[in-house]
Amino acid sequence: MNVVAATGKASGRGGGSGRLGGAVRAVGRVLHFPVTGAARGIRKATHAHGAGESGLGKLIELHAVNGAGDVMVTVALASTVFFSVPTDEARGRVALYLAITMAPFTVLAPVIGPLLDRLPHGRRAAMAGAMLARALLALVISGAVASGALELYPAALGVLVASKAYGVIRSAVVPRLLPRGFSLVKANSRVTLAGLLATGAAAPVAAGLHTLGDPWPLYGAFVIFAAGTFLSFSLPPKVDSAKGEGVALLAGTRRPPEERARRPGLRSVGPAVTYALGANASLRCLSGFLIFFLAFLLREHPLAGQSAAVSLGIVGVAAGAGNALGTAVGAWLRSRAPEVIIVTVVAVVLGVAVLGGLFFGVFPVACLAAVAGCAQALGKLALDALIQRDVPEAVRTSAFARSETLLQMAWVFGGAVGIVMPLDGTVGLLVGAVFVAAGWLTTLRGLLASARGGGCPARAT
Repeated sequence: MNVVAATGKASGRGGGSGRLGGAVRAVGRVLHFPVTGAARGIRKATHAHGAGESGLGKLIELHAVNGAGDVMVTVALASTVFFSVPTDEARGRVALYLAITMAPFTVLAPVIGPLLDRLPHGRRAAMAGAMLARALLALVISGAVASGALELYPAALGVLVASKAYGVIRSAVVPRLLPRGFSLVKANSRVTLAGLLATGAAAPVAAGLHTLGDPWPLYGAFVIFAAGTFLSFSLPPKVDSAKGEGVALLAGTRRPPEERARRPGLRSVGPAVTYALGANASLRCLSGFLIFFLAFLLREHPLAGQSAAVSLGIVGVAAGAGNALGTAVGAWLRSRAPEVIIVTVVAVVLGVAVLGGLFFGVFPVACLAAVAGCAQALGKLALDALIQRDVPEAVRTSAFARSETLLQMAWVFGGAVGIVMPLDGTVGLLVGAVFVAAGWLTTLRGLLASARGGGCPARAT
């Protein structure tokens, strides 16, 4: 009897403990599910349509980490002198900002691009190095951001250089991770869209950290970039292998074997990349022009019925929405000739810019900002696809570095014109249309001819 009773008591205690443990596990699952469910959803999206098997999904996730880290640094620097450029300050101060934005590219094109070309088997290490450099520089900036100490400026410029270097390498490795049936435009847009979504998700987090103190977003950036350093090495080994990749030649050109053995140069590709660069430069020129011209114009002469802040907000939101739309459209495009995409979007921007100048007002200006943002995103995706398709792999990173430098110079030139322009909306937008027309008319025939000829895809030698 006593044995049975004791057994029953033990069983009761065990049953109570089991029920309590089950309840705890159930609560744990409820609290854990939003995190694990979101992680599984993100992984499913990034690895869809063969991206998981090819390794593109890993690159998409890495670029999302990159976008989140960059926005943390941007929010931290927004309250400092480095990026504080109110529209009511002297135009010379704004011109100084334009000069500062060029600094990373003066290093990127002549130094970093060729250096990375010589590391075809170390791309993962190079991407990890760019992440690690920004993590360490974020800590340096965190100690200077509140006081505005002298080391803030070189450290912030170092972050910009490392960010651009990462972007160049990322663009160069996309062809190595292309899933079956994916166009280069679609792959590039998937990667870019992940960065935009991560930036949007991390921005409010960065703002919340900023309320705790100026250094806190930089601490967040350190953690994110440190994670990105390790994530870089999770990319497939084929990122560091050039197996199966060829060298692009001029269409129809035959070179002797001894010449083929030489290191290929940027001139060994067809003219499509050059034409695409010219067209994209016109879009970047318009972008820089609109940013600075409208910043001054709308402060002095707001859109009808709106305050200066609301007017600038309308233009900014429209441009951001257009850029996101262009990236999303690129992600869902079927295989299309990149040349046709560039010709089409530049033509649309030209028409909208002319109409915006002739009928200057709230709706035309917002439409122009949105269309210009969309066209710039799609045009850049198509340009990246052409470089990935036509430029020899051995000099591809140099090509990306040089293209980024040219596009940034075009943006700075447009911004400089926008600073000195008289504050007349109609005249200003028509001048912007002239920039686009010059780029479109000088590249139209070449791009269409390249599209009809099938481009200059890379071939093995």
